Amino acid sequence: MQEYIDFAANHTLLTMAWLGLAGAVIYMSVMSKLTKVTVVGSQQAVMLINKQDAVVVDIRSAEEFRKGHIAGAINVPNTQLKANNLNLIEKYKSSPVVLVCDTGMTSSSAGRVLSKAGFTQVYTLRGGLSDWRSQNLPITKR
Repeated sequence: MQEYIDFAANHTLLTMAWLGLAGAVIYMSVMSKLTKVTVVGSQQAVMLINKQDAVVVDIRSAEEFRKGHIAGAINVPNTQLKANNLNLIEKYKSSPVVLVCDTGMTSSSAGRVLSKAGFTQVYTLRGGLSDWRSQNLPITKR
């Protein structure tokens, strides 16, 4: 035990970094268990869309949306979601909603916004549209 104390005393920067990383891992683990938003892969998203009529909400900007998106997706930019401007998707509160962004990082915070707004079945696409494209799943520009 004395060795650990000596190490911490001699390497305070390393010790602080390790404690910070350990705290971040614990925080992320607890938050993932407490959130109502479910992360799904591309194949699970396809199943939700085909079997449960899930609504795909693309939270990228309108310009990125025009460059290509999942067929049938509704474009509601993340800025509108954060401002609680949910007019376009208000009627889908009880339907499954799959959120899509570029890489899957932004959609989790948008999912929390929708959960707080009363949406009951919120999913985020793991890897976002990048993963969707890498699996050669269809994308449309219409």
